[in-house]
Order: sequence, then structure tokens, then C-alpha cells
Amino acid sequence: MPKKKELELPQKLRLRVKSYDHRLVDNSVRQIIETAERNDAKVVGPIPLPTEIKKYTVNRSTFVHKDSREQFELRVHKRLIDILNPTQKIIESLSNLNLPAGVDIEIKMG
Repeated sequence: MPKKKELELPQKLRLRVKSYDHRLVDNSVRQIIETAERNDAKVVGPIPLPTEIKKYTVNRSTFVHKDSREQFELRVHKRLIDILNPTQKIIESLSNLNLPAGVDIEIKMG
């Protein structure tokens, strides 16, 4: 009985792509989707996730002048891609992808 239930659940590969540069994220996602579709995979996404903004406030001066400050921010752009029913060939072709530096990819099987 449990084996039948396992077959009914669709397997999926969830990719989270992160980068500080939104153009790098979009190009990487395009590359991933093209590779997956070349291998006849069903792709859901890319789903844009909220941009994470980290703000830092720093005193301009080292000792006095507390009113004079600079503010910096770091933006992390994220996208989510689901590949439904991935085959071994798809996983292998995704691992051989040459993505630019500065792009982080988290892969989860679900």
C-alpha cells in the first residue's frame, strides 16, 4: 500500500538562485531553464522572491561628529525554480552548467 502512495507524489527539484546583481540572477535562471527544457523537463518558474535588503549605517568620522553618517545597503536578489519529475540526465546537465561567479544556487529534492 505505501509504495503506491509514493508513486503518486510528484518528485521535484527546487532551485533557489541568489546574487547581489539582478542581471546575473536573470541570466543564470534563463540558462537553467533552457537546459532543463532541452532535456524535456517541466519547469515552474522563475518565481521572484522578495529582495533581501541589509542596511548598514556608519559614522563618517572616527571620533566626533555623530550627526554625520553614511548609509550603505546590500541587496540580495532571489529567484525560485521548480523542476518537476527530474531525471538523472537533467540533474547531470544542471551540475555541468557553467554559471558566473557571484551566483549562489541551493538545490533541494522534495
